[in-house]
Amino acid sequence: MSPDALEKTLVEGARELGISLKPAQTASFLRLVAELAEWNQRFNLTAITEPADMVRKHLLDSLTVQPYLRGARIADVGTGAGFPGLPLAVIDPERRYTLIEATGKKARFVAHAVAALGLANVEVVNARSESWRAALPFDCVISRALGKLADFVRVAGHLCTRDGRLLAMKGRRPADELTDLPAGWRVIAVHEVRVPGLDAERCIVELGRA
Repeated sequence: MSPDALEKTLVEGARELGISLKPAQTASFLRLVAELAEWNQRFNLTAITEPADMVRKHLLDSLTVQPYLRGARIADVGTGAGFPGLPLAVIDPERRYTLIEATGKKARFVAHAVAALGLANVEVVNARSESWRAALPFDCVISRALGKLADFVRVAGHLCTRDGRLLAMKGRRPADELTDLPAGWRVIAVHEVRVPGLDAERCIVELGRA
């Protein structure tokens, strides 16, 4: 896909999600794709290798959770190569994002991307979320690929404020997981979402304290 076509896919996809990208934000996203593609050749950060797929499956997929965020302090648990945290930080400069990743090479890439994009609202933490403690709790904690909902609560529930939210980005509605939450937590809503350009089921499970 040509650079112009890649930019069109990004801008039009974001518009479908209700997000009008500024030129600087578009440039940041395209820089992120270029950096990820380059690092991926050396460090195997993601199985998604084509820039067009990175736009759809990483960038646009990440942006689907934006309408469900709340508060000013957001944590992304198991961020991997920086998703969804990096794209959200680009479009949401007023919020503070903490991106937590246990794998060193992935955390190093995320820190590199933060510097390359000049994201002053992002902190990168190279640690396991279940053993890490923040100075202040978060209003919202997101996970895109952390296994079952019960596991998400177990490793990240302690990072939330008392009235905060856990947002689990999932594929198909995980009916069996919705009834198997640890004590003290409940399902607030299951939001069906669609990623522009992808024919795949997606939902966001919103959890809160009971």
